[in-house]
Amino acid sequence: MPKTYTMSTSLDLYAKVEDLLGVKEAAPRLYAHYLLFLNTIDFETLLDVGCGSGDFLLQMQKALEISQVKGIDLSPLMVAKTCEYAIDAECIDLCDLEGKYDVITAVFDMLNYLTPIQLQSFLFCVKNHLNEGGFFLCDINTLYGFENVAVGSFIVDDEERFLTVDSDFEEDEYISEFTLFEKEKNLYKKSQETIKQYYHSVEELVKLSGLELLLSDDVNLYGLEEADKVFVVFKKA
Repeated sequence: MPKTYTMSTSLDLYAKVEDLLGVKEAAPRLYAHYLLFLNTIDFETLLDVGCGSGDFLLQMQKALEISQVKGIDLSPLMVAKTCEYAIDAECIDLCDLEGKYDVITAVFDMLNYLTPIQLQSFLFCVKNHLNEGGFFLCDINTLYGFENVAVGSFIVDDEERFLTVDSDFEEDEYISEFTLFEKEKNLYKKSQETIKQYYHSVEELVKLSGLELLLSDDVNLYGLEEADKVFVVFKKA
């Protein structure tokens, strides 16, 4: 089993434009599923993998007064944003992290950024970093979410930034072409990155994780005909 997994550093570009993508507007509806479950269990430590800008950890800490929370992310920009909330955050691969936790979370597409091979390594490390009886909470995009919500073109600007995103989904692989223009005095600086995501099923997570499946709930973030995400809870027996 590989010791570590890796993710694209192109997520630094994503960190620059996350606020333009409508993520923060949709996130509370997803966070509610995490909060409802966490309210039902006793725990003291929580690790959020792929913590992003720290919004999830901040909201969980305020609502639950958790004894110890920590965030890790492979994007230095994201880690810096989390630290602004006075939350312990580190730019490190989960598999290189020391210590064990009562709860580990991977929120809002985090698992979908992993290839099937990376996912296997990641879940191996999740299990190793959970205390006995600990819980792993995550969410994954459904096929409907990829094919009917995420695909297409998106253009947005806020006077200082102009962003275009062109996305396609084929053979379980979602590819987004990000092009960002950032205003610098009277000029615009151009950045481009390709960000990939991958479809994973709940059955695949069960098989690869070696954890007990406790809960699998459909999530509809955008009020469309079908669920675009699945909220999943595992337990280390």
